[in-house]
Amino acid sequence: MFQLTRRGALAAGLMLAATAGATAQETPVKGGILNMIAQPEPPMLMVGLNTQGPTLYVGGQIYQSLLTYGKDLQPLPSLAKSWAVSPDGLTYTFTLQDNVKWHDGKPFSADDVVFTADKFLRESHPRWRLIAATYVESITAPSPNQVVFKLKKPFSAFLYAFELSSFPVIPKHLYDGTDYRTNPANQTPIGTGPFKLKEWKRGSYIHLVRNEDYWKPGKPYLDELYFRIIPDAASRAVAFEKGTVDVLRGGDVEGFEVRRLVKLKDVESTTSGWEVYGPLVFMQLNQRKMPFSDKNVRKALMHAIDRDFIVKNIFFGLGKAATGPFASTTLYYTPEVTAYPFDMAKAKKLLADAGINPGDYSVKLMPLPYGAAWDRMAEYIKQQISQLGFKIDIQGVDAGGWSQKTSDFDFDMTFNFTYQYGEPALGVARHYLSSNVVKGTPYGNNQNYLNPKVDALLAEGASAVSKDVATKAYAEAQKILVDDVALNWLYEMQNVTINRQKVKNLVNTGIGLNQYMDEVWISK
Repeated sequence: MFQLTRRGALAAGLMLAATAGATAQETPVKGGILNMIAQPEPPMLMVGLNTQGPTLYVGGQIYQSLLTYGKDLQPLPSLAKSWAVSPDGLTYTFTLQDNVKWHDGKPFSADDVVFTADKFLRESHPRWRLIAATYVESITAPSPNQVVFKLKKPFSAFLYAFELSSFPVIPKHLYDGTDYRTNPANQTPIGTGPFKLKEWKRGSYIHLVRNEDYWKPGKPYLDELYFRIIPDAASRAVAFEKGTVDVLRGGDVEGFEVRRLVKLKDVESTTSGWEVYGPLVFMQLNQRKMPFSDKNVRKALMHAIDRDFIVKNIFFGLGKAATGPFASTTLYYTPEVTAYPFDMAKAKKLLADAGINPGDYSVKLMPLPYGAAWDRMAEYIKQQISQLGFKIDIQGVDAGGWSQKTSDFDFDMTFNFTYQYGEPALGVARHYLSSNVVKGTPYGNNQNYLNPKVDALLAEGASAVSKDVATKAYAEAQKILVDDVALNWLYEMQNVTINRQKVKNLVNTGIGLNQYMDEVWISK
């Protein structure tokens, strides 16, 4: 964070120059329908209660946060038009946009933001719960268009805590005093975004339409959005090829299809739009019981899995092997950690030295229900672990079932991939802090990793007021986490967005397709 300012300013200047050139050549056209894919079909669209990828993709058109972020990781206005930070780093003041309404016509105000931050997300959101409990002293609304956050102590990543999935602003008038998880509004989401829900035909499509009362005059350009539900990966590729859908996001089609589709006429692609997220794939082992409570078993599994094979042969080169808890694009990443090269003989020796008889354990592996590639990875992992002598069964579930079981700690082994959010205090620490072993979310410390030393180092890094202090604390934390194998890290994802060239201005921030599409338009 401490060195982003100059680099970010330069990148921002280049972005502005490029945008200005594009605008001079083409004038946005109003109207049109954009067809996309929601894969898999999301269990709900309420971003405050579910932050799985498909929910964010669709829900990002309905809900908004105070800020968004550029490809250079610099904060940009959203529901907050400006912000100020006190010299001591303890007071953050946000001034809100004017004339914002909820989709039901009710006025949006600072009270909604205070409710979201101080009530709703404290109860329902693992990252915000942790931030609020550790750092936030008070949240107040001195006026209808101003919100003030006062911190107990400095938190260098605080300005990065307002990305959509971290801080979706929720309508107080619909949720205050209710059971958030059973509120009927979860099925008819009401936000401030450029599009509102028209119809959800389960198993077929989600239909959003233009918000005529949107707070940006003249926006959005598009009239309608359709998110098509197409369960089969091959059929999704055909749908794009035939023009039934206009956009494919990372994971919509198989890796080998990506190679083919990007070469089609009138098609363009990009890997940008993931700068904020830096998605990292890992295998989560439930450490509450044997065999995974034994560190040597976790180490053995690291050696038994060829991470380069997974990247090259299962995900067709779209990524690179992970070395630990920090993605290489995240601030304070260090490669100076214990390495776990693929070595089956070493894996077996670790188990033997620890006195572990793998045949004594029957283990269930629950893959992510996100398509054939994840199923193939599950088969590969089963094959490798079976070679060590463990009895492995694959336990298939749908997206809702996976979220529920992981949230309830009802698993032996499962896959997950989570976002880093640029700052380790936001996207990384949540998986390892003892205080974040909390039921109700699949994105916390679900494996039950407990280490007071790591807790202290992560806290030190988050509260550091100098880059040197943060760098040292995070480097030491990474070394301990990798030696403990707190999670079994697999690879850093690389996602490709593919779209028809007629779709303009699709990826223009560091959160890519999760950014609300009020600037997207279709050329005639």
